[in-house]
Amino acid sequence: MNIYEVRRYGVVLFMVISVAVVALFLYYSNNLVKDLSEQERARMQIWADATRQIAALGTTDDDGDGDFEPSSADIDFLLSIIEENRNIPVLLTDDAGRIISHRNFDLPEPIDSANPLYISEVNAGFLEEKLNTLRSGHNVIHIIISPGNMQHLYYEDSKLLRSLSFYPYIQVLVMLAFICVVYFAVTSTKKAEQNKVWVGLSKETAHQLGTPISSLMAWLQLLADLGVDAEMVAEMDKDVRRLSTIASRFSKIGSRPSMEPENLNEVVERSASYMATRISSRIKLTTALDPAPLDVSISAPLFEWVMENLIKNAVDAMEGHGSIDVTTGRDKAMAWVEVKDTGKGLSRKNFKTIFNPGYTTKKRGWGLGLTLAKRIIEQYHAGHIFVKDSEPGLGTTFRIEVPLRPA
Repeated sequence: MNIYEVRRYGVVLFMVISVAVVALFLYYSNNLVKDLSEQERARMQIWADATRQIAALGTTDDDGDGDFEPSSADIDFLLSIIEENRNIPVLLTDDAGRIISHRNFDLPEPIDSANPLYISEVNAGFLEEKLNTLRSGHNVIHIIISPGNMQHLYYEDSKLLRSLSFYPYIQVLVMLAFICVVYFAVTSTKKAEQNKVWVGLSKETAHQLGTPISSLMAWLQLLADLGVDAEMVAEMDKDVRRLSTIASRFSKIGSRPSMEPENLNEVVERSASYMATRISSRIKLTTALDPAPLDVSISAPLFEWVMENLIKNAVDAMEGHGSIDVTTGRDKAMAWVEVKDTGKGLSRKNFKTIFNPGYTTKKRGWGLGLTLAKRIIEQYHAGHIFVKDSEPGLGTTFRIEVPLRPA
């Protein structure tokens, strides 16, 4: 199992744990809200019992005159229970649905302190709407005052309970937002560090290659002056110039390369022709170029490097025999190049992983070729490079897309 499979499984495990933690948090919060809701209903039940007892209060003959009067102590106690409810909105109706009393509603019009029992038309309409809404809910307690005489107590959840009902979801959203911010911050930092590593590595490589290349050029000149076989010197000169081209490519990766107008067909043709003479004769390399010029703005040396990397990877995937088809075309505002091989192919799960640094299926190799190709195409050329299609045992098709120049 390579590092990217470990990372993929790690991400899945992290997501499972995160979902479990969020679910546990929501479960606990919902239970808390449920408990509070049950406590409020219990309080409303006490309130309803107090109302029932006030309406059907027993009487005592305290003065012995034969007249039964309600106990003032009992009435005060029951009224105090009703008065203690200062946060749960309630409506009390008779059996016919008429509102007898209300409490703790934010009425649209203030109550007249001189006549607190008077209800304006606006407030009456507001209370009727509230009653219709509450009738469709479960927050109701039926009070049996006496046989054939019932009252109905409707109530809303308190502001505290309503706030707590939304609080778990708000907190989850805040947690998710925080995780996203942290994720993007870490990802951005990681990319910035990778960019610094790429730039430093590229510049240092170009610098280290510069001195021996200059020395080799001088030695070639000396060998020519000494009468060494001209054909041998010419072949050596090709290799030295190739090294110089590689050093130039690394220097371009280390800094923003200049984009020049090019016909993409010509750049692709040069790359394919160069590689055709350097691969096995058992591998057939063919090109099918768009008949019309594909005018793009690219860095030709870097784009040729990408093409060479893709063709080399295709050669390695076929293990010495097969065919490679290089095709160009256009799609709306984009020019594209496809490199198709008949190699061992990829599984779909590796379509993106193959571009990660260090990922390789070869026994030898650093796994940086496709990573560099992705950086060159996407960061420098504002294009895309991806695995268009692949099946194990049937081959792979890579596709490059870059913007066409405006007409």
